[in-house]
Amino acid sequence: MLGMTLGFQEDTMATTPAATHAPAETDGHDHAAHGYITEKDAYLKRLKRIEGQARGLQRMVEEDKYCIDILTQVSAMTKALQAVAMGLLEDHISHCVVDAAVAGGPEADAKIKEATDAIARLVRS
Repeated sequence: MLGMTLGFQEDTMATTPAATHAPAETDGHDHAAHGYITEKDAYLKRLKRIEGQARGLQRMVEEDKYCIDILTQVSAMTKALQAVAMGLLEDHISHCVVDAAVAGGPEADAKIKEATDAIARLVRS
């Protein structure tokens, strides 16, 4: 990984190299090479927490809570999603893109384009 520390509140995801897994081709991508696979449980835990935050936001609106309190929770949820996105992006670059770059050829160019497009989407969001 790039040594980036993710801003999670309770614990951080370890930065460990991807393990070797059997290929699982379903959509044209080699899912065995995904860097996040070693941290899948941690990502799922984060996403479940974010899902709970979303339900909490719905409840706050249903209960007519103070606008600023709702906005504070929206901000916390947004930060949590951004942290997951940054972790996935970091894993993608340090595994998928690096592996493709080492292999060279058109796949390397495609992975770099794919990563830059993802970065652009994240910057715009």
